[in-house]
Amino acid sequence: MKSKLIIALLFFAVISCKKADAAASEEISIQAVKLPAKSKAVNSDAYSESLNEKDKSIEQKIIRTGNLRFETDNLETTYEKIKIAVKKGKAFIQNDSEGKEYASVYRRITVRIPSENFDSFIKDISSGVDHFDNKEINSQDVTEEYIDIDARLKAKKKLENRYLELLAKANKMSEMLAIEAQLSAIREEIEAKEGQLRYMQNQVSLSTITIEFYKTTAEESGVTISYGAKVWNAVKSGFYGISSFFLGLLEIWPFIIIAITLFYFIRKRFKKKNI
Repeated sequence: MKSKLIIALLFFAVISCKKADAAASEEISIQAVKLPAKSKAVNSDAYSESLNEKDKSIEQKIIRTGNLRFETDNLETTYEKIKIAVKKGKAFIQNDSEGKEYASVYRRITVRIPSENFDSFIKDISSGVDHFDNKEINSQDVTEEYIDIDARLKAKKKLENRYLELLAKANKMSEMLAIEAQLSAIREEIEAKEGQLRYMQNQVSLSTITIEFYKTTAEESGVTISYGAKVWNAVKSGFYGISSFFLGLLEIWPFIIIAITLFYFIRKRFKKKNI
């Protein structure tokens, strides 16, 4: 009986030792799992630092625009000069319009030019101009906005890939339809962001310059008009006035006939009464 009791005690002692060893080994394994987490944190810090370095190395996105307005003695000569500068700066004319205002004739041109040639083009146009009525040079830094849109675009593309993976694993029709609806919305956002980036990049790479040049006519510059010219202008004005008068009569001829007829009958009636 005593031997059996001793054997039982030894058995329990062995089991308790095994449990303690298992607990110790489990604790060691938990610590071993936790260690890589620290290394991951270190790696994430390094990754964030590399991202910051990339952000610093990103080229600035600057949109440059210009507005010029000046007077010239010869519109055609000035236009030819601008065309030479456009060719030299590898630019192109986007819009070209001309017209007449009070006491002046003008021409307005919109030029798109590579941003690296912006300053030299302005210098070429400014040469020979004594005075600018208006000269505006603007620069807008859109680097932060560009980076933000680009980051959002990349995030949307990653989300699109995840939904594509889910779509490949989906078995039910309802799941497929729900995933495809989400994909459609995500792709619309991707297209919108890509359009914003393309437009912004176009504005950055090609600067916009609007040039308006005009020539003052005789009335504004105070040039004296000869007496003969004044007489001829008066004759023409009188002729135009007579023509306008007769044209006006032609427009109201029915009313004139009615008035004459009424006058005739009224007068005839009064004559009968007097008799």
